Amino acid sequence: MARLAVVCLLVAGAVGPAVGAAANAGDQSSATGAVQPSQPLIAAVYPNPVADGDRGEFVVLDVPNGMDLGRYRLTDGDGALVLPNRTVGGRVAVTTAPATVRNLTRYTVVAANGSVALANGGERLRLYRGNATVARARYREAPEGAIGRFDDRGAVAWQPLGRTNRSVVSASGGTVRAFTLPDAPGVPLDVLRGADRRILLAGYTFTSERVAQALERAARRGVDVRVLLDGQPVDGISRRQARLLDSLVDAGVTVDLLGGPYGRYAFHHPKYAVADDRAVVLTENWKPAGTGGHASRGWGAVVSQSRIVGGLVETFRADAGWRGARPWSQVRRGRSFERGGASNGSYPNHRTPETVAVNRTRLLVAPDNAGRAVTAALDGADDSIDVIQMSIDGPDQRFLRATVQAARRGVDVRVLLSSAWYVEDENRRLVEHLREVAEREDLPLAARLADPGGDFEKIHAKGVVIDGDQVLVGSLNWNGESVRQNREVVLSLSGEAVGSYYRDAFEADWGGGGDGPSLPVGVLAGVAGCVVLAVLVARRIDFGENVGVRG
Repeated sequence: MARLAVVCLLVAGAVGPAVGAAANAGDQSSATGAVQPSQPLIAAVYPNPVADGDRGEFVVLDVPNGMDLGRYRLTDGDGALVLPNRTVGGRVAVTTAPATVRNLTRYTVVAANGSVALANGGERLRLYRGNATVARARYREAPEGAIGRFDDRGAVAWQPLGRTNRSVVSASGGTVRAFTLPDAPGVPLDVLRGADRRILLAGYTFTSERVAQALERAARRGVDVRVLLDGQPVDGISRRQARLLDSLVDAGVTVDLLGGPYGRYAFHHPKYAVADDRAVVLTENWKPAGTGGHASRGWGAVVSQSRIVGGLVETFRADAGWRGARPWSQVRRGRSFERGGASNGSYPNHRTPETVAVNRTRLLVAPDNAGRAVTAALDGADDSIDVIQMSIDGPDQRFLRATVQAARRGVDVRVLLSSAWYVEDENRRLVEHLREVAEREDLPLAARLADPGGDFEKIHAKGVVIDGDQVLVGSLNWNGESVRQNREVVLSLSGEAVGSYYRDAFEADWGGGGDGPSLPVGVLAGVAGCVVLAVLVARRIDFGENVGVRG
């Protein structure tokens, strides 16, 4: 039995409307913009903390501004909590363990008297004013460490406590520095080397000597340097990474790793860095194969729009400020690390960086908003969609489904996948399947495996060009794990000039496709839209990178 559980609440029969999913702010966000009810509503529950005795449970109430809580009590039918005489407004966390809960949430914490014993396996809650029920809620199985939030139909959505619920950040005008890898490995380094005040570097893995040296030199000249990485990558932390992180800490760099019992994402997988008032967003990891330019085809962009840079800073602070972020000294204590390899290939520089104009830049983050935003961008395509991905796999095929549906309405679609040995078989099967669908339905849909031709070793980019003037570039792999479970960062760049740069880059790689010609462009056919999804799910790819952590 849990004491004062936070429950995924169904606000059925409440006086006034329930708080819908769109209004449920993340645990670190305010409820600004939510419809104000006439009575408090039960908005969320946290019944199964990662702590002995489930200490730290709380119930989230959505309270009209200026309301005195002292008129209300919360009950599970066996016990009751008496709320204090306190005037509040917005979202508040009601608990009998306020000191513990203040470390778990940024909602206003309200200490209650009494006892409500809630089973982790399910319970019902009622909020009373006098003898009248003003809100009720019900939850069933409560996952450990998860908070349950309720939509306006009373449906419960569980997610790890502390996940943000960030909105898309948008900025108009300006320029970006567009580049590709392995052609221009100096661009991300130049961003770091130019910092005078701060560097916030976020990544999945970190094994680049050159990047480490740039961070150490910055720290020694007084720059506030902070690094945030994943603490439990699929292949583990290598000896090389451990050595570099030790060196960073010795130089005065703050190094934190996300994960452990309080981790709120499956993987911390973004690749970006903020340096003063600029930021670089990449598809590549901070290692020789990626930012070092020694293996992977990748895309990147340097932005300076204040709203976008500010959005990245806020994302970094939200993640680094969560209790799941642990100092490197704590993570490495008592551990040994395996030897890891490092790429050392050399490739020509065919594409130079360019500073190009943009009409609009948007910052997307997963799991908060990127899934919806990318799907909407694909759904809005009128003329063309060019996709470059390491692989497309897993049961969640929302992006591929949207892309095939675009072909069904006459949009020219090309899908370019990696031919690296560890994904070649699976990617080839997908290419063959897409070709079969295109031929059967007479669709303008082409797919192929990349032929690096000496220009790079493997595709690691996660990029899309839509209608020639909208570009998506970032860490988001086309699989459900990246969309729903990982922290990911993507830039959406709109404008003819920026679209032309990345479209030309795609064309160059597409032209090298060595596994045979793509299918000719056809015409729209009237075949049922569920065929592709059903077959792809039946043929789902399952390999070591399907969570998007190497990709």
